[in-house]
Amino acid sequence: MSVFALMAGGTGGHLFPAMALAQELRRRGHEIHLMTDHRVAAYGDQFPAQETHIIPSATPSVRNPLKVAGAAFTIVGGIAAARRRLRRIGPQAVVGFGGYPIFPPFLAARMLGIPGILHEQNAVMGRANRALAGRASRIALSFARTTHAEQFAGKSTVTGNPVRDRVRAVADTAYPPLDDASPIRLVVFGGSQGARVFSEFIPPAIAELPEPIRQRLRLVQQCRPEDMERVAEAYRQAHVNVELQPFFTDLPERMATAHLVIGRSGASTIAELTVLGRPAILIPLPGALDADQKNNALVVEAAGGGWIAEQATISPPSLANRLASLFGDPATLQAAAAAAKSLGQPFAVEKLADLVEDAGRGKTI
Repeated sequence: MSVFALMAGGTGGHLFPAMALAQELRRRGHEIHLMTDHRVAAYGDQFPAQETHIIPSATPSVRNPLKVAGAAFTIVGGIAAARRRLRRIGPQAVVGFGGYPIFPPFLAARMLGIPGILHEQNAVMGRANRALAGRASRIALSFARTTHAEQFAGKSTVTGNPVRDRVRAVADTAYPPLDDASPIRLVVFGGSQGARVFSEFIPPAIAELPEPIRQRLRLVQQCRPEDMERVAEAYRQAHVNVELQPFFTDLPERMATAHLVIGRSGASTIAELTVLGRPAILIPLPGALDADQKNNALVVEAAGGGWIAEQATISPPSLANRLASLFGDPATLQAAAAAAKSLGQPFAVEKLADLVEDAGRGKTI
């Protein structure tokens, strides 16, 4: 048995692939520790770690000198705290999944001479990973072409982005047949920010669909608690069969039975959609510094597995027209599902686990 420390920012985009790797390494008999920040509280009870270590961290700021000094002080404290934890647990290797919370523990591990692997989920290498890449022993990529990773090609390997066990459990679900009389299953989700925006323009778009489509529609939508009553009333007025929840624990199973998904294009969403083979209208999160979600979505669109809709230009009428066109053309949806499936990396977690074990044994590329 070996000990491995996984390091991830405390959001789903970073924690979900880390969780998938933890599940696989535990199946192989290894002990897993998680190093992250306080945001893990939303997911931590699901993470299969021997112990979860909350490490002080901060996001560097270049605009406010006081914040720069404060962040530096916090990071130094985080490095010291991480060194103490790492000495105690004695990992054979560490794996960082991005986000500035990995900065202190990853640096601490390298100072202690522990091999360190970075995993990049997006088609654009994130800023924290870029800052740490020079110190990494190896880099695991999700996309063959990853912007800003070119200079590290000599120590990079394409593994894909691991997906959780419950996604893999339904990965072989056939795309559901769709004819003129069958129910149309649409799933809408997008995290807290996506849920807020989607609650504003998707209900009026659905209301503009022709009545025969609305009668067949079986809609599942993530919705913030404070928006629930307003959104439910909009769908009642439109006579639409809908299930609203702030968070769906069984989202992989619901996606597997969907004819179409509307969502953001974060790395974990793209990984899960492509492993499941489900077509999607992808609405990238606007305003991101590196446009990572836009670049992720472009890969899917180029392969024919989905369609990009920009949040700044989408409107209820334009979305209604797109949905009516797609629901009236099952062959296009079926072809997009197959194209999405062709991008899937269902064995990404095994490839990444092999890389981690090799690093723990001191093997080099």
